[in-house]
Amino acid sequence: MNDTRAQAEDMVLARLRADFPGHSIWRATRYDGKPGDWVATLHNPAAGIEPTVMRSTPSELRAALINERERALARDEEAR
Repeated sequence: MNDTRAQAEDMVLARLRADFPGHSIWRATRYDGKPGDWVATLHNPAAGIEPTVMRSTPSELRAALINERERALARDEEAR
């Protein structure tokens, strides 16, 4: 991966981390050493339901994490 692309992905990763602080978020590495899926692991139960969410693109991961947040809010509202 070239430096420009790596820097752009680092910025996307930083934005995801800032927007979803209840998850640990990183880019997996494939078996061949190339960048793989985008991964989020839940560390704050108020932020989601699924322990780990994996998607192929950062936009897909963002959409999944928004859904996770909505699911967690609905669960918490039901518990009241």
